[in-house]
Amino acid sequence: MKKGILIGIVIAMLGWAVYDMLGDKGDSGTSGEKEPQMRVAGDGEGPEGDEASENEDVAGGEVGLQKGQKAPDFELQTMDGETVKLSDYRGQKVMINFWATWCPPCRAEMPDMQKFYENEDVEILAVNLTQTESDASDVTKFVDDFGLTFPILMDENIAVANQYEIKPIPTSYFVDSEGYIQYVALGAMNYDLMIQQYEQMD
Repeated sequence: MKKGILIGIVIAMLGWAVYDMLGDKGDSGTSGEKEPQMRVAGDGEGPEGDEASENEDVAGGEVGLQKGQKAPDFELQTMDGETVKLSDYRGQKVMINFWATWCPPCRAEMPDMQKFYENEDVEILAVNLTQTESDASDVTKFVDDFGLTFPILMDENIAVANQYEIKPIPTSYFVDSEGYIQYVALGAMNYDLMIQQYEQMD
């Protein structure tokens, strides 16, 4: 009899422990904030986009994130509150760059991006992962410090970064005048590589 009661108590205690543990896990997610999953591409690493950029072209105008696919459209606001859509730039060559102020490789490539923007007939859409910034004013200071003149788009909820499945930053997409992806670079780019990929686009 005592043995049966003892077993019952042990089972009840185990059941409560499991319930309590699951309850704690549920409570930890009640804030509703999504933790950013971005990582920084290592300093000194070259672009790692060869695998994505060397895939066979995909026919039929399918929307996707691989070379030969049509770049997914998106809409964001600039620092000045102007609404910008990727499709607004149809007919022009576009470099979409995902970045943040706290990312050292992003800082390293910015002067080359500004030079690229000034010297070539290219549009640069620099998508800032604003949710990962400690303060939006950091972006303003960064832009002023580097003298950036291309559009800075504020991805407040990293919705576009998630749409493009961004993991390391910086990540850049080179999109041709018809809206098709021609190259994907995972990591910082230098000016010469930007020029090389620009010249290969239609």
